[in-house]
Amino acid sequence: MSITGRKNRKFKNGIILLIGLYIVIGSALYLFQEKLLFLPTQLEESYTFQFDLPFEELNFKPEEGVRLNALYFKSAQPKGVILYSHGNAGDLSRWGEIASRFVKYNYDVLVWDYRSYGKSKGPRSEMAFYNDAEHIYDFLLTKYRPEEIVLYGRSLGTGISSYLASKRICQQLLLETPYYSIVDVVQYRFPIFPVEKLMTYKFPSYKYIPDVNVPVTIIHGTDDSVVPYKSAQKLAALKPDGLEFITIERGDHNNLVDFDGFHRALDKALK
Repeated sequence: MSITGRKNRKFKNGIILLIGLYIVIGSALYLFQEKLLFLPTQLEESYTFQFDLPFEELNFKPEEGVRLNALYFKSAQPKGVILYSHGNAGDLSRWGEIASRFVKYNYDVLVWDYRSYGKSKGPRSEMAFYNDAEHIYDFLLTKYRPEEIVLYGRSLGTGISSYLASKRICQQLLLETPYYSIVDVVQYRFPIFPVEKLMTYKFPSYKYIPDVNVPVTIIHGTDDSVVPYKSAQKLAALKPDGLEFITIERGDHNNLVDFDGFHRALDKALK
């Protein structure tokens, strides 16, 4: 075989290898997307939560075979309640401690575990996340006026809170490290793949934010290594009125609490 022939063969083999890798990675992205998006930890039903603040453990049953475990923290003189939708990892043994910090603003706080997280049970789907949030919101309506309910979402939970705020009345919407959509976030990671077609979970916050008719606060770090800062900027641009975008310079995804700007933003929104 000539030198040219050997080069052509190597080139063809290289192309075949690249195509094979493309197919393998794309298939893995489709087949294992739940393992990439959701990182739950489970708790035994007998697990006992322990926190420094007064709280009540609740269980909701939005449908047959589903249980949503939640923690309900109480303020001495509440002026309302914060419904906290957490990020994609862990369970209430972690998120309860984080959410309980908001009691200092004289709000009660309810934080809930999604299906398959902690003690919560049931099959996951994007619509299930939305329906479950509405179910818990309806519970809060038995204790508070709609205008006393603050919706707070962090990371994954920002899509859920944005959806809920577009469908139900609330006082305001606070979004910590939000995204334009989950598809947008994954597209940043895998720019050469048809992510829109591969992803079952979309969480299209961009569809919901324009329909939110209450004040919106977005808090995002410039160095976020999970949800790109640009994704949050794109989301904020859809609502030029009634939205405040708080930039935390050098803030990453999980350390905004270490920055004074984060606390100033919460003080302004909740005090």
